Amino acid sequence: MYDFTYQRVQTLAETTAALAADPQAKLLAGGMTLLPSMKHRLAAPSRLLDISKLPQLRGIQLAGDRLQVGAGMRHADVASDLTVRSKLPALAVLAGSIGDPQVRARGTLGGSIANNDPAADYPAAVLGLDGIVQTNLRDLPAADFFQGVFTTALSTDEVITSVQFAIPHRAAYAKFAHPASGYAMTGVLVAQYTGGIRVAVTGAGPGVFRWTQAEAALAKHFSASAIAGLPVPADGLNGDMHAPPEYRAHLVSAMTAQAVAACLA
Repeated sequence: MYDFTYQRVQTLAETTAALAADPQAKLLAGGMTLLPSMKHRLAAPSRLLDISKLPQLRGIQLAGDRLQVGAGMRHADVASDLTVRSKLPALAVLAGSIGDPQVRARGTLGGSIANNDPAADYPAAVLGLDGIVQTNLRDLPAADFFQGVFTTALSTDEVITSVQFAIPHRAAYAKFAHPASGYAMTGVLVAQYTGGIRVAVTGAGPGVFRWTQAEAALAKHFSASAIAGLPVPADGLNGDMHAPPEYRAHLVSAMTAQAVAACLA
């Protein structure tokens, strides 16, 4: 780990000013991704801005037909929150499946989506639940926010403050987890809205994406049988020592079927 300066910021304004003054500074919330990267010398920020205590990043509340979750909320907080469990239980299930208890006790919603790991769980929720990423500067629809492997639309002086999720009629998340890390080898969130179906896939490709063919099939008949035999091209999907692209293509179908079955249950 290289030398760095640690600074606990007290306000959002102090945070943005520090980011503008030092382009090499990084935000520290839970540190579940940043600190291991620093230990392996894959990241060398000049300054760590500790935002874990900022009140503007906390809280969960209803905002019309949306559920607003503060970017600083830890995975365990989201999983156990009564409002989330009542209004959007699929999000509680997803948050409760991330990593292990230690990761869930430290990792945050904002940190997860800002990192945009291709195997992270939260991007499936943000894209599948028609999420809006709110920052200190603007509101970003999920489709505009995620821009590729470990890449988002965030500028260097931008801070995620919260995410608004559209509350569906019903939704469910199913994933095939890596046995050691808990990361999603493939995870699928299915959500049913008045305007149609959304199927968001994480882990299988270089970034979260919507399976539009499944959305069209499920809009006609919402059942697991509607996607039986629906082809998932393996081209462009991830392949590694754990699973080749063809197996991940199979997992997309299998996890989607499980999520639909969970919706119906």
